[in-house]
Amino acid sequence: MEWTVYILRCADGTLYCGVTNNIERRLTQHNSGKGAKYTMRRGPVTLVYSEAAPDRSAAQKREAAIKKLTRPQKLSLIALAA
Repeated sequence: MEWTVYILRCADGTLYCGVTNNIERRLTQHNSGKGAKYTMRRGPVTLVYSEAAPDRSAAQKREAAIKKLTRPQKLSLIALAA
């Protein structure tokens, strides 16, 4: 099963990073208020970056690495993928 590491842009301009094995379902959850607590009050959210990972462990390691980046570094990552 393939996993996805993703970054969302919230309505207030903040960024949220997460992992999932079904990006469409997870995006729907975030926008319906049933996703993470962080995005619950910051919707609607927009998918701005995604990256495939071979398994959950790899996805979570990449998520942790992305979360350690500064905001400008995250924005550069998003811009490179666009």
